[in-house]
Amino acid sequence: MAQTAVVLLSGGMDSATALAMTIKEGFGVIGLTFDYGQRHRKEIEAAKRLAKHFRVADHRIVSIDLITIGGSALTDRRIPVPERRRLSEMGVGIPTTYVPARNTILLSYALGLAEATGAKAIVIAANAVDFSGYVDCRPEYYAAFREVARLGTKRGVEGDIIEIRTPLIRMSKAEIVRKGEELRVPWELTWSCYHGRSKACGVCDSCQLRLKGFREAGLLDPLPYASPSRRPANP
Repeated sequence: MAQTAVVLLSGGMDSATALAMTIKEGFGVIGLTFDYGQRHRKEIEAAKRLAKHFRVADHRIVSIDLITIGGSALTDRRIPVPERRRLSEMGVGIPTTYVPARNTILLSYALGLAEATGAKAIVIAANAVDFSGYVDCRPEYYAAFREVARLGTKRGVEGDIIEIRTPLIRMSKAEIVRKGEELRVPWELTWSCYHGRSKACGVCDSCQLRLKGFREAGLLDPLPYASPSRRPANP
């Protein structure tokens, strides 16, 4: 019987690629998507499409209220989403789209689920190369959380440690696009924009980093963009 991995599936290009990589390795997958009160549901719908495409039989959508915590442009509409930032500015400082302790909260849930289901690993598509500057996307954070998994679970203290896998952590967006192409990730089913409009804005951090990846990989992103050039607004 194949070993199981809990894959955090947000609906974006990174989580889609991490999912495809995990399946390629031969794992059975429990897909885990969080409805935490983010600005729109398009990414949740994208996660559903991806789970169906990759035939993930066990896809769980869990509601967690992070709106009451606040402090982020992704959970508080009164805080504007940064737009048209230069790519050189991203990764320097922490943007308002950072959701306080989000990955710690989501990983803690995933850890409980993995322990209860006997899953061997948790897979999260964190990236610390082409990223906006989120503190919970850095390798040292995941090194620390591996210690949480080892010390804070029954399985961990008994020696059956749940792995925390970050397969994309040191990959550029272009490398992620190339890997996704290799694994036939359906980019048209994904959604990365911080807005939930009919077309991706093309100017928020997430859109710009995504477009940078496609451009540097020499490919055209199939998503419709409000910006007709489909290129990052600020190189």
